[in-house]
Amino acid sequence: MNTLSFNTAKFRNQAGPPHKPISTFTSFSQTTKISYKFPQLISRNSLQTHRKYCDFSPRSVSESSVSSPTESRIDEDEDDPTAELSYLDPETDPQSISEWELDFCSRPILDIRGKKVWEFVACDSSLSLQYTKYFPNNAINSITLKNAIVSVCDELGLPLPQKIRYFRSQMQTIITKACRELGIQPIPSKRCLSLLLWLEERYETIYTRHPGFQKGSKPLLALDNPFPMKLSENLFGERWAFVQLPYSAVKEELSSFKEKFAFGAILDLDLLGLEIDDNTMIPGLAVASSRATPLAAWMNGLEVCSIEADTARATLLLSVGISTRYTYATYKKNPVTTKEAEAWEAAKKACGGLHFLAIQEDLDGDDCVGFWLLLDLPPPPV
Repeated sequence: MNTLSFNTAKFRNQAGPPHKPISTFTSFSQTTKISYKFPQLISRNSLQTHRKYCDFSPRSVSESSVSSPTESRIDEDEDDPTAELSYLDPETDPQSISEWELDFCSRPILDIRGKKVWEFVACDSSLSLQYTKYFPNNAINSITLKNAIVSVCDELGLPLPQKIRYFRSQMQTIITKACRELGIQPIPSKRCLSLLLWLEERYETIYTRHPGFQKGSKPLLALDNPFPMKLSENLFGERWAFVQLPYSAVKEELSSFKEKFAFGAILDLDLLGLEIDDNTMIPGLAVASSRATPLAAWMNGLEVCSIEADTARATLLLSVGISTRYTYATYKKNPVTTKEAEAWEAAKKACGGLHFLAIQEDLDGDDCVGFWLLLDLPPPPV
């Protein structure tokens, strides 16, 4: 299986030279090819994803240290669940890390006062940067967060990031205030996949081993699942269809993403560690519009996270940002369309939640002006 290595912090949304046509989409169903008219979309199904996660912990070291991976492995503090991490990959140019992913939330851990411990966690999309620091619950404010961000830069010799993504809507006020005081653009988005996977790994290897761990403790700040809203008319296409691409073709598109597409977003497949055969068909949604380029440009500002098919309501839902969901499309409900939508969702689940959105001028054409690789990811256990 071919592997890819991307640094999304270096992507730029600007037009490049004309690109080669995208690999030809195939109809999702072998028995029927269905295309639909806009507008309309879905409500959410609860999905469980099955994937192989990367082992993040060998890259972590004790607080206030920067060392090589070899030194990290022999550091006696590595197995201490109370230790804090401060790590920058020595092979990474600090100036190249311009976008962070951040979480600032309570953990299922009690301090000596019997109060929940809070934790500041920061990383970049490649996990070349990893930083954690614990805080008491009476020090949670934008000043503490601002100082923590500055501390990361001071300790590791990093410039302040240009953008910080975060996925908890309840922390929006504190995070936004701290970021803006530092001249950083805060971006509410569930496309914090490296952070989400790292938090799940930390729950299993760090938090559960902490002497203050409280088994069965529920997250203080649960993720929202709001009722879908109406989508702005300028974000609708004219027709859409369930489609699929072989996993090998998806990887080919990603390998030349910057040269081929002015709009869209990708994922680091190496980091996700998805165990998918090259011949496996990845489900997607193709959207056609005579104004495909402006449509893709508008979609580019939404932080698109996932698409879901709600067979009960015969709709599709577009999830963007942290907790915003839009009704993106509807279709006439009958046995054929229901079977098609169910098969699409089943294929997505079989791929660990991986799917894509492609914007084209014509459903029967090969050219694609925008491509988003998406992933259904369950919320972290903290």
